[in-house]
Amino acid sequence: MGGTLDPRGAEVISMWRAWSVALVPLAFLLLVQLAPALRLLQEAWAGSEPVLSALWAPWLDPYLRWRMVWSLLQASLTCVAALLLGLPVAWVLARFEFPGRSLVLRALMLPFVVPTLVAAMGVLALLGPQGLLAQMGGPDLQGTPWLLLYGNLFFNLCVLVRAGTDALAQVSAARMAAARSLGATPWRAFWRIEWPAIAPWLMSALCLVFLYCFAGFGLALVLGGQAYATAEVEIYTLVAYELQLGQAGVLSLWMMALTLLAALGYAAIERNLATPARADCLARRRPKGVWQWLAVAIALLVLGLFCAAPLLAIVWKAFMSGAPTAEGSAWRLLLEDDTLLALWNTLRFSVSAVLLATLLGLAHAFAARRSLLLRTLVFLPFVVSPVMVAFGLLLLYPSWSASAGLLIAAYALLAYPFVAKSLASALDSLPAHYLDAARSLGASPWRAFWRVTFPLLRPALRRGMAFAGATAVGEFAVTLFLSRPEWATLTTLIYQRLGRPGAANLDAAMLLSCMLMLLALAAFALIEWPTPQEETHA
Repeated sequence: MGGTLDPRGAEVISMWRAWSVALVPLAFLLLVQLAPALRLLQEAWAGSEPVLSALWAPWLDPYLRWRMVWSLLQASLTCVAALLLGLPVAWVLARFEFPGRSLVLRALMLPFVVPTLVAAMGVLALLGPQGLLAQMGGPDLQGTPWLLLYGNLFFNLCVLVRAGTDALAQVSAARMAAARSLGATPWRAFWRIEWPAIAPWLMSALCLVFLYCFAGFGLALVLGGQAYATAEVEIYTLVAYELQLGQAGVLSLWMMALTLLAALGYAAIERNLATPARADCLARRRPKGVWQWLAVAIALLVLGLFCAAPLLAIVWKAFMSGAPTAEGSAWRLLLEDDTLLALWNTLRFSVSAVLLATLLGLAHAFAARRSLLLRTLVFLPFVVSPVMVAFGLLLLYPSWSASAGLLIAAYALLAYPFVAKSLASALDSLPAHYLDAARSLGASPWRAFWRVTFPLLRPALRRGMAFAGATAVGEFAVTLFLSRPEWATLTTLIYQRLGRPGAANLDAAMLLSCMLMLLALAAFALIEWPTPQEETHA
């Protein structure tokens, strides 16, 4: 009896174990993100101006106020557009079974793993001054907000469609049948039964979309232009070109605070979504009649226009750029020493970052099972500007500024939240009685983990590693500041070509962008593609 531990004592021990596991990722966040951010803020407020006056300065300056307002506005408009376009598409994918549906679902997240710089080049290839739309007599959208908004939708529409599809798959078939038997029309049944069930899922996805749009850097840098640059681009400009650390620090603080609110909302909503899958889900049916097939066609058209068109445009422009000319084919660029060196740097930095990100993500996910605070802290890399982190690292660790370790740590900082988030969601839905059965049969905690828990978590771990790998391959913001000339990656090489005048440099940027896109998609498919055993059990 004396060895029996009361439930309260067991819970305390469990919490202590969770926080001890969390020490590694928390120490990493402190050293690589929080400390550099605080160092930059300290540098920003080193002047004689009062803190409160400096804090409100961005809202009193019309120019900086517009940058903040536009950052909020473009993220909000993207959320509204993603909901209006994505919800009908998600409903079609969730309710109808048609040829190619599984392929559409598998390809749905591919735009999300395309590097931001490649996505920006794809939008320019489609809607820019020399894009396909302009060549067909359409308008030139350069210098308008539509380029950035379209780029945001390219990245984030698939996030909402996938969340909506998964949520609609959880709607109770019994409740829908009861509503229809009582005379409810399909539209009324949707608003009374389906919408309340899927609204939390959609809100969670919209919080994520807002985070990515509000704190995005690469798309806004290339597509925003001078008039529609976001606060993130303004931070980069203030630090890199004007050396205004004070204004950049205060602006970063406001960005961090506003993004933290969205991250807190996302973490709270996601935790409440951890419910077992329903057994009475609505069965998908084959479309019948002209109207249902028309709905499927429109859904596929929306996905094609907003998710596939930029990728196809960049492949087409790259193909046309590589056509033989009197000076030879531009494809020879891919075999030049600078390109091969950039490819090697991209691969070695990405592999190292994914390995480190996986270790950090595993520790953080297991520690965050019982703590909303730890679950929220995984979003810190999205909360603090990458530009702010990069310059903070240079200020805090000047003797390490030329080390590959610091660059890889910054890569891992941006990549490991994908691993932690994917694993945390899988742990939330892990059936507790599986482990109880293993322990009752005499399995040790370590053996129960390897024989029961890990096989169930393996798909989620691979999925998180796939996103982490795609993020590392296409990382741009931190590389722009921490990389040495001999460490140039494909992203920095593309940006260098894009910044030079002339059609030849634009063609070279398109070719390199196509190469980077294929590399990112290959990395994602290599890690995420299910094994034959998982295909059998799917």
